[in-house]
Amino acid sequence: MDKPHFMTTTTPNPVHVIGAGLAGSEATWQIAQAGVPVILHEMRPVKMTAAHKTKGFAELVCSNSFRSDDAQGNAVGLLHEEMRRANSLIMREGDATKLPAGGALAVDREIFSDGVSKALHEHPLVSIEYGEIAGLPPSEWGNVIVATGPLTSPALAEAILEITDEDSLAFFDAIAPIVYKDSIDFDKAWMQSRYDKKGPGGDGADYINCPLDKEQYETFIAALIESDKGEFKEWEKDTPYFDACLPIEVMAARGVETLRWGPMKPVGLTNPHNPTVKAHAIVQLRQDNALGTIYNMVGFQTKIKYAAQAEIFKAIPGLENAVFARLGGIHRNTFINSPKLLNEQLQLKARTSLRFAGQIMGVEGYVESAALGLITGRMAAAQALGQSYPPPPKTTALGALVEHVTGGYLTGPKAKFQPMNINFGLFPPIDLEYKDEDGKRIRGKDKSRFRKRHLSARALTDIANWV
Repeated sequence: MDKPHFMTTTTPNPVHVIGAGLAGSEATWQIAQAGVPVILHEMRPVKMTAAHKTKGFAELVCSNSFRSDDAQGNAVGLLHEEMRRANSLIMREGDATKLPAGGALAVDREIFSDGVSKALHEHPLVSIEYGEIAGLPPSEWGNVIVATGPLTSPALAEAILEITDEDSLAFFDAIAPIVYKDSIDFDKAWMQSRYDKKGPGGDGADYINCPLDKEQYETFIAALIESDKGEFKEWEKDTPYFDACLPIEVMAARGVETLRWGPMKPVGLTNPHNPTVKAHAIVQLRQDNALGTIYNMVGFQTKIKYAAQAEIFKAIPGLENAVFARLGGIHRNTFINSPKLLNEQLQLKARTSLRFAGQIMGVEGYVESAALGLITGRMAAAQALGQSYPPPPKTTALGALVEHVTGGYLTGPKAKFQPMNINFGLFPPIDLEYKDEDGKRIRGKDKSRFRKRHLSARALTDIANWV
């Protein structure tokens, strides 16, 4: 089950992949592993984006976390496992560069990108061409994957809109600050994962925790709301935020308790410096590189101006003398109205030589983007060989993502397509008798865990034949 196998007696025409982010890199890998030549087009470093800093493939511009790695109780952890079974390059390099992060899979972003870049540069069936594809690909490219991500160049984005006759959708995606560990005061902060949970590469004490009492917390919230925010460019104005990646000041403005029940929730943690007093709120920082020298502030993506950021964040206990390797930022993401525009083979209905992959399709998250690259790569490889490759079963995490972007989730004429992370709500229901081995009825949280476990087991069974 390491790679897709197709039979052919002729040399297939190459597939063109536009964009070497997570989706494009994964698609390229899958195509080449199927024995089909592929040309990977990447505009960086010839032309940079507003968010990228390097020319490396699969650069992680926001968090360094692939989120939960729990394949039995979490939908994204299940997606990880399905992708591993499908010989995912992104998951292979993620596993190879993992960092301590409790139950999450976090990676050293530079080593991760280097590993993906090296694998593709060295693959004998992969050719790499640098430069912007300004507009639609040439008509003679009969098999193309557009994986240009949320920062698609304006020329290509406008060309896509011309042939689809659809208004573009866009949302803001924000970047969290990164702090040097040796500048954090551990007389106030401490190391602990929530509920002491261990994860891949971790030991149960993977996060740095900074506690705030009620007065400190309320002062902090007020400072966020009153802070000096950066100005949006004209083309960014009136763009809605995506709820899963809201700037911290936007969350604060929604109510004083919002952050305390979001990224600053104090549950599952005990301050060893003052174990008898429960913190009112806690800021967590997660390791960002293999050396353990820098940590990112979890959930602290922001549009606040740099000088104000430093002043506000240094009021957090333990961060009074913090030195920032990077302050927060924000950029606009763009995605197409996939349910209207794409067929089940993820091809553009108006021009079936074009497939799409990744965030430009309306999925959110690193792993989800790579997953769509994996699927479109296998479909494009099959097409190059004169064959077909069906979408994954809808009962799997991979299949649930395809169902989301092709419209299966829509429930009425007023339903509006929005970006989505993988979650068990996208899976078809499963008929279960909620009873334990002793015949006792399972209720509450135990019922939810029971259901997720069975949904995961079904998915891993059903993904095998597709892989």
